[in-house]
Amino acid sequence: MPHPSSHKLFEGFESLTFDDVLVVPGWSEVLPAEVSTRTTIGGIDLAVPFLSAAMDTVTTADLAIALAREGGIGVLHRNLTVEEQADQVDRVKRSQAGMITAPVSLGPDATLAEAEAIMSRHSISGVPITDDGERLVGILTNRDVRFCTEADEQRLVSEYMTAQNLVTAPVGTSLDEAVEILHRHRIEKLPLVDDEGRLRGLITVKDIVKRIEKPLASLDDQGRLRVGAAIGVNDAAERAEALAAAGVDMLVIDTAHGHTRGVVDTVTLVKEKWPHMRVVAGNVVTADGVEVLARAGADVIKVGVGAGSICTTRVVAGSGMPQLSAIYECAQAGADFGVTIVADGGIVTSGDIVKAFAAGADAVMLGNALAGVDEAPGDLELVDGSMWKTYRGMGSAGAMRGRAIDRYATGQGDNAKHVPEGVEARVRYSGSLAELVGQLLGGLRAGMGYAGAADLNELRTETRLTKVTNAGLRESHPHDVQVTNEF
Repeated sequence: MPHPSSHKLFEGFESLTFDDVLVVPGWSEVLPAEVSTRTTIGGIDLAVPFLSAAMDTVTTADLAIALAREGGIGVLHRNLTVEEQADQVDRVKRSQAGMITAPVSLGPDATLAEAEAIMSRHSISGVPITDDGERLVGILTNRDVRFCTEADEQRLVSEYMTAQNLVTAPVGTSLDEAVEILHRHRIEKLPLVDDEGRLRGLITVKDIVKRIEKPLASLDDQGRLRVGAAIGVNDAAERAEALAAAGVDMLVIDTAHGHTRGVVDTVTLVKEKWPHMRVVAGNVVTADGVEVLARAGADVIKVGVGAGSICTTRVVAGSGMPQLSAIYECAQAGADFGVTIVADGGIVTSGDIVKAFAAGADAVMLGNALAGVDEAPGDLELVDGSMWKTYRGMGSAGAMRGRAIDRYATGQGDNAKHVPEGVEARVRYSGSLAELVGQLLGGLRAGMGYAGAADLNELRTETRLTKVTNAGLRESHPHDVQVTNEF
């Protein structure tokens, strides 16, 4: 007698991933240079539809800054203390601004050593000096201390700061007005003060130049770079509160299995306490998973289980779904429930990015692809004459010894053996993030040109995919030649 559920076992059995399909070229009236890659994730507009993975060998403040400047958004990993992660958010937010609304300042009785430390920490070339009443009394810049020696480190900033003929502007000064004032007085920093002379903001030449250099940068309403950060289910309230206070734009509930009571409760908690906070939840691979998280209040759903290059969930736990089918099923449900979909995992080439969007994704999350760039925190190693960077899964043995162990929590207790679901590895060094993003974006644009899609919505809704055989896959790659350089 058959098992009662046996008739359902093989329903919808075949699922596909990136190498199983190709985009069918279609009629096109657009060139790759003319297409738009803009997208919206949970109400955040992105010129470049890329998010960085919340992995400790991928995303710290340096990479988040670089990616936001290119038009994407970085998600800071949580293998840190709450204070360290909040400080990373603060670093991103202070790295660029239209107007710095809460500028770092010092009192006149601070030492030059303290000034140097705070300028080094925030990568700034000067600091306003205020009295106990927050009134601006001077400004100290690198120019003021250029010829100071170690013997001067304990001297007071009041001895070196510029205090006479300070150039300031009133609160409400526009960027265009600030540019004119900065140019007229040949200065690099313009403090904004209220009617009582209290420091209320700061506009710098450096920030204005950054906006000109990177016009596609992902900026918040105050002109600061956007950034996301990961939280777990165990310390969600404490971590979310600190990150929200630091100005984070997006909280990513970072778990390997998002279709769970713990994740639903965490989404509900965050949305109840911070109703305007954008919440990304996951990971799931089914329409049911999307529905549950969307009803709990998630704005964005992260899709993918076991697809990552250093993930072994499918081997260890026998669980997952081929990524392209997972994206398609979740995107269909996402449209029904008004949430956006981020494809997380399995992307090896820019062609995979094209296919992810054709299957319905609103953005893609990159781990392996970004782990080899200069801005990623992994160690650089020379192996057999080639440069590599360290890269590890957050389910690897090393990562699970950190604070993000609950990402793969099994509820077996603190003393139970935690089975790793990831490996530690290396990826080839790939230079600067800006150059790599340009290459990936170029591949996406080329794919859109072949599909005849002027924007990502057309790529999602008007593109045809065709299934390929193993012979077709072999035909898709360089073959019957000796390759002398990698593509």
